[in-house]
Amino acid sequence: MIGPGAVVTTKPPAGRPGRTAVTKQKLFDAALKLVGERGAASVTVDEIAAEAGVAKGTVYYNFRSKDALVDALLRHGVDLLAARLAEAGREPDAPSAVHRLVDNTLGFFAEYPAFAQLLVGELWRTPGQWHDTLSMLRNDIVSIMREQLQRAADAGLLPEGVQVRTASAALFGTLLVVALDWQTFEPERSREEVRDSVLPLIRRVAAAPGEVN
Repeated sequence: MIGPGAVVTTKPPAGRPGRTAVTKQKLFDAALKLVGERGAASVTVDEIAAEAGVAKGTVYYNFRSKDALVDALLRHGVDLLAARLAEAGREPDAPSAVHRLVDNTLGFFAEYPAFAQLLVGELWRTPGQWHDTLSMLRNDIVSIMREQLQRAADAGLLPEGVQVRTASAALFGTLLVVALDWQTFEPERSREEVRDSVLPLIRRVAAAPGEVN
């Protein structure tokens, strides 16, 4: 018997957070596939629900709207990419770090090609519905690249006159477009082959250890 004044706590059903996470991932995957193929504006909640194999109400239960789902999807994808790129910070020297940036970026977009399509389709759309979110997320990624390129600049590896801010944005744009071109037109090429074809463009920065003169 529970006495007067006792505090009763009710635990949520076991496993529910896990089920919610799985459902959200299914919705992310479905939205990413459809939005990557056709652009965010033309995809409906009904289509996302059907692709995910869930009821339409499930989308609204987990997200307020399609716009909120796409916004969360963008943040989720960039968080994954940022985590990959942050690994470059553990490299012992600047050339190795930039080498790791290039390899990890290409690896991420090879794993999530539809996300590359989504970024290319929405990032430079003007005006764009997700412009503010994308601007913030783009800055998050470029800032990680800038940190590693600053290491290269401090080591005297950047060509004279190159600004780290510009070089960081250029590196991100180059890798995004190269990755999309690779996955769309030359998927038979290996990541290593694509990486090694990109590195000469930034050879003084991204030379493998021992290659810098």
